[in-house]
Amino acid sequence: MTRARTVVSGVLTGIGTAAFVDETVFHQLLHWHHFYDKSTTDVGLVSDGLFHAGSWLAMVAGLVLYADVRRRGTLVPRAWWGGLCLGLGGFQLYDGTFQHKVLGIHQIRYGVDLAPYDWTWGGIAVLLLLAGALLLVRAGRAPSRATSRTAPPTVSRSR
Repeated sequence: MTRARTVVSGVLTGIGTAAFVDETVFHQLLHWHHFYDKSTTDVGLVSDGLFHAGSWLAMVAGLVLYADVRRRGTLVPRAWWGGLCLGLGGFQLYDGTFQHKVLGIHQIRYGVDLAPYDWTWGGIAVLLLLAGALLLVRAGRAPSRATSRTAPPTVSRSR
C-alpha cells in the first residue's frame, strides 16, 4: 500500500504536468490546435479551458497525495519518479493515439505531414513509459527506503 500511494501520486502529477505542457506549448504558445477542433474557435477555447482545469485537478490531487505520503514518512522516491514517468508517458500515448487518431478531436498540427510528429509524439511516450517501468521495477527490488520527515531518529540515552 505504501508504494501504491506513492506511485499514484507520481502518476497524477505526471498526467497533470504533461497536460499542462501540452496546453501551454501547443495550444497557447504555438496555436497548433485546441483540445476540440471540430467546431468554432470559441468552442475550441472553452474546451482548452476545461482541459486546463482538468490538468490542474490531476496536478493538485497528485501533489496532495505526495504531501500525504511525505507526512506519513512512507514516500518511496524511486517509485514516485517511476509513477511520474508513467503519468507523463501514459498521457502522451493516450493523447497521441486515442484523441488524435481514434476520436480525431484534434491533431498535433494542421497543414503538414503528420508522420514525423506522430512518430516523435509516440516515441517520447514509449520512452517515458519504459523509464517509468524500469524505475518501478528497481523500486520494487530495493529495500523500502521510505523517507521520513516527521519522526526524527530516536536517541538512546543510557545512564
